[in-house]
Formats: sequence, structure tokens, C-alpha cells
Amino acid sequence: MTAALLTLADSRLPAGGHTHSGGVEQAIAAGLVLDPRSLEVFLRRRLTTSGRTAAGLAAAACRAAGRGGDRPAVLAALDAEADARTPAPALRQASRQQGRGLVRVGRRAWPSAVWDDLPAHPHHPVALGVAAAVPGLGPTEAAQAAAYLSITGPATAAQRLLAMDPITVATVTARLGSEVDDVARAAADPAPADALPADTDPLLDLLAELHADRGDRYFAS
Repeated sequence: MTAALLTLADSRLPAGGHTHSGGVEQAIAAGLVLDPRSLEVFLRRRLTTSGRTAAGLAAAACRAAGRGGDRPAVLAALDAEADARTPAPALRQASRQQGRGLVRVGRRAWPSAVWDDLPAHPHHPVALGVAAAVPGLGPTEAAQAAAYLSITGPATAAQRLLAMDPITVATVTARLGSEVDDVARAAADPAPADALPADTDPLLDLLAELHADRGDRYFAS
């Protein structure tokens, strides 16, 4: 099971995550991320808002994947919850792009009929929850993957865009490790849909919309 978790959290997994910066490209353009210190602030902000929400949705989707005949309805409801928690159209599009990519990979890596119960073009956290459940991972592991991915994608993008020292960037993400675990642990607690994390960040929404209008971007989001 550990190997499956490492696979889901691996940046080499061809699910489309490498084409998304998680908002950091526009944050760099706006002068909000300039160096390792400001990158750490940005990553922590993302982890405790959209990262926490993604972790809660992934855990809930992982739990729903083990249900019986009502699984399609539950997964559809969770996808709607993800939509409601993603107010920026650009972020909705990015989430569904990555969700679609993960489903394509997941179907080949871990064949299962559960994939057929997902909505078409699901949000990434919902697809991630199913991707965790099919190889036997639980809600906590699904939440861990979501929380971890919420910082590693932007960190890698910042490293490329600012030509930052890879060791320095790795140190920044490693320092956030205990916070990633805390977010995942709290998000994995069973909760009704209306009690799922709903943390959002207006700044990230604004950055996403500004980024979508750019013609000189390197990343899709």
C-alpha cells in the first residue's frame, strides 16, 4: 500500500500535474513569490486553504469508493461539493483537467469497475480519492496525497521559474512536512458533506483568473 501512495504523490506520474503551477506562476509575476522565504509563505497558505479542502474531498471520495450501489450518486455529490468549493472558473478547469488525467492513468495502473462510477471529467481531489481506494489505500492516505500535492506542484514550478536551488526548495517543502500531516489527519476524519473542509483563498482565485488571461504563461494554471 505504501508503494501505491508513493506512486500517487510522485511528480513523474503522467496525470498532468507537471503542467500546472498551482498559482505560483502568477504569484511570481505579481511579486508575491521572490525567494525561498516568500515561497514557503505561499505554500503554507495554499496548504491550509485549498490543500485542506482537497484533502477532505479526497478522503471522502476514497471512503465513497468502498460503498455499494449508491456509489455513483455519492461520488457525483462529492464532485458537486468540489465545484462549490472552487469559485474561480480557471481553477475549476484546472482541477477537472488534472482529474481527467489521473483517471486515464489510474484505469491502466489499477483496473477496476469503480472508475466507471466517477462523473465525467471529475475534479482532481475526487479522482484522487478513487485512485487511492482502488489499490487499497484508505482515507488518511488519500488526504495525505492531496495535501502533499498541494505544495509540491507549486514548489517544483517555482524552482523552474525562478531558477532556484533544488536543495533549497526541497528544504522548504520538507519543513512543511509536519503541517502536511496535520492537515491530512484532520481532513480524513469522517464528516457529512456539509461539514467537509471549505477553506478557500480569494487571492488564489484572483491569481488564477489573471493567469488564465495571460498569453505568455508557461503553465496551464
